[in-house]
Amino acid sequence: MLSFSLYSSPLHKIYNLWGCIMKILGVIPARYGSTRFPGKPLADILGKPMIWWVYQQAKKAEKLTDLVVATDDKRITKVCDQYKIPWIMTRIHYSAISRIHEVSECIDADLYVQINGDEPLIKHEMINQIVPKIIIKDFVANLVCKIKTPNELLDPSNIKIVFNKNKEILYMSRTPIPNPYRCLEFDYYKHVGILAYTKSMLDFFVKTAVSKYEKIEGLETLRFIEHNKKILCIETDNFRTLSVDTPKDLESVKTIFESRRDI
Repeated sequence: MLSFSLYSSPLHKIYNLWGCIMKILGVIPARYGSTRFPGKPLADILGKPMIWWVYQQAKKAEKLTDLVVATDDKRITKVCDQYKIPWIMTRIHYSAISRIHEVSECIDADLYVQINGDEPLIKHEMINQIVPKIIIKDFVANLVCKIKTPNELLDPSNIKIVFNKNKEILYMSRTPIPNPYRCLEFDYYKHVGILAYTKSMLDFFVKTAVSKYEKIEGLETLRFIEHNKKILCIETDNFRTLSVDTPKDLESVKTIFESRRDI
């Protein structure tokens, strides 16, 4: 039985092409027990916890009808209560997708949008981009953007992506791919921490065993690809996003926030 603390009424009403109301649930997975950076959702950025910054951007997204933090730790729910951020207490999960699946078991939605809790620099416009006009039954999408610096390319925290002409992901890796063996005239792309799933694909994920390359790369999304499930790439501009995986990343984020005038 899940525990809830839902402060907000639905954010918006979204209609599909036929005029029917769609429910688009934004879920911010927030795990306290990160191996490299324990407690990072509560890390301080200019006097506010990181989860607050993520929530503030996400709630501006016009295509979300509801928004909630999904966590397994009372320290995070306590801070959410302090800032009146709606939350759901789940079991302990080591996969954000399986955590969202647990949420989907008690909250119905046409689409579940994963907004990673360690992406305080995301923009709400990016979240809007991942919601399609038509939602098919077996739908998974991943926001991607061009890599612009060598540091981004070489950082294993940045997940590199290659896709076909239909914008369907072929493979994802922590290593720079493709290899520039015969040509340098191409762009590298990386995963941005915003994804979307229908309930059927969340069900598929939890019912399917961990796959070979998922285990090697440490990338849960590869489970879909290894079982021939399509993941659609949706390209966004590089809004200078940075996933906070280490205390060093946090310092970089603080520097960026301090230089911005739109906060």
